[in-house]
Amino acid sequence: MNLPNKLTMLRLILVPFYVFFLLMPSIPHHYLIALIIFAAASYTDHLDGKIARKRNMVTDFGKFADPLADKIMIFAALACFIQLGLTGAVVLIIIAAREFAVTSVRLIAAGKGKVVAANIWGKIKTVTQIIAVFVILILQYIYELHTLGIITFGEPETVRIWFYAAGEVMLWISAVFTLVSGIIYICQNFEFIKTAK
Repeated sequence: MNLPNKLTMLRLILVPFYVFFLLMPSIPHHYLIALIIFAAASYTDHLDGKIARKRNMVTDFGKFADPLADKIMIFAALACFIQLGLTGAVVLIIIAAREFAVTSVRLIAAGKGKVVAANIWGKIKTVTQIIAVFVILILQYIYELHTLGIITFGEPETVRIWFYAAGEVMLWISAVFTLVSGIIYICQNFEFIKTAK
């Protein structure tokens, strides 16, 4: 297994750790710890692709595993946000529907001996999703500091509502890019759907 693929696997290994800290409010500064781990996982996404292209280490395994690791990383974060009451299920459903549709196209292509790599829209989609998760984690950490009295500004309930709204806006922006990227991806690879048996 080459270095880019090892970084992809590392990203998968980090997922349970940020999920653990994200869902453990009894641990002080748990949002900050989850944010740091998520940031490390996100950086491996940038790094593995960069190394693979620069050193000509692009593999079929990487083309499949890298987007899969991205999906698991984002799904895990959004599922935790739903459990914590930081968002509703609709955005996760939109993102999941897009990913299942794109994965289906990839499987059809693979059955025909073709490996379809992610396009630029897929990368934009992933970046907007990562940014949305970052923003929510940062806002929730600030809110945690506010509730602990470490920093004070405004009424706690007002701050909570505004932070929730800001997080929702970021998630819906990522959902729009997710839908657009999915439509473009399916249109670009419609030949595989038309010839599927």
